[in-house]
Amino acid sequence: MRSDPEAPARWGELNAPAHWRVIDFISDLHLQAGEPATAQAFRRYLQDCQADALFILGDLFEVWIGDDLLDAAPAERATEPEYDFLAGICADLRAFSARRALYVMHGNRDFLLGARFAAASGATLLDDPTLLRWNNQRVLLSHGDAWCLGDRDYLEFRAQVRSPGWQTAFLQRPLAERAALARGLRAQSEARKQDPSQDWADVDPATASDWLQASGAATLVHGHTHQPARHELGDGRQRLVLSDWDVEASPARAEALRLEAPGGWQRIALAA
Repeated sequence: MRSDPEAPARWGELNAPAHWRVIDFISDLHLQAGEPATAQAFRRYLQDCQADALFILGDLFEVWIGDDLLDAAPAERATEPEYDFLAGICADLRAFSARRALYVMHGNRDFLLGARFAAASGATLLDDPTLLRWNNQRVLLSHGDAWCLGDRDYLEFRAQVRSPGWQTAFLQRPLAERAALARGLRAQSEARKQDPSQDWADVDPATASDWLQASGAATLVHGHTHQPARHELGDGRQRLVLSDWDVEASPARAEALRLEAPGGWQRIALAA
C-alpha cells in the first residue's frame, strides 16, 4: 500500500451490503497446533457466530510459511503435523464462509497468506488498511503493526519480509526449510517479549489520526498490540483495539468487537 507509515497515501475500500446488520471483528488468534484449546474456542465461535460478516484483522495463524503447505505431500505432513492443523482451520473457515461473509487481513505472523488460502477458506483478502463503508459509517481497518513507529527494529524487519524479492526467494525454499526458519523467528520473537529492556510500542496516535482524517473515517479498528482498549483521538475520532486470543491464559482471553445497527459498538467476551 504505502512505503512511509507516517504519510497516508492509499487504502482499500469496501462498501458493505445494505442488508448487513451485525459485523464482528477479531484478530491475533495466533492459531497453532500446540494450543488446541484456543483453536477449539475459535471453531465454536465460527459455528455459533450469527454476524452477517466476520473481519479477521491479522495474525489468524501463529505462522504461515506459504500457501503450498495446503498441498504438502503425505511424507511432509507426517513430519509437520502443523500442516494438517492449518488445513483443518481452512476447512472450518470454508464452512463458515458458505453462510456468512468472511474477510481476512494479513498480520505480522501470516503475511504470506495468498490466493490458495483464499480459495481454501472462502475468505476475501483485504488490503491494509481498508476503509469499510457501512450504514452511513466509515470505519478504517488495519492490523496496526505498520503504525507502531517506536518499534524501529520490527519496522525494518517488516520492510524486508514484505518486499516481493524476499518473499519470492523465501517461497522457493523447501517447505521443511521454511518451517525450520519460521520456528527460529518465533523463538527470537518470544525471547524479545521476555526481555525487560525491550520497550513496548503502541500505535502512534498522530499517525492514526492522520489516516482517519485522510480517509474520512471516525473510527480505527486494529489489532497487533494485544492491548484491547478504546482511545479518544479528538475531533470525534476513536481508536478501538482488538483483543488477542489465549483461552489457557489466566484470565482467559477471547473477544470479538461487534458493530450492530442499532446499538453501535460492543465487546463480546467469548471465553470465561
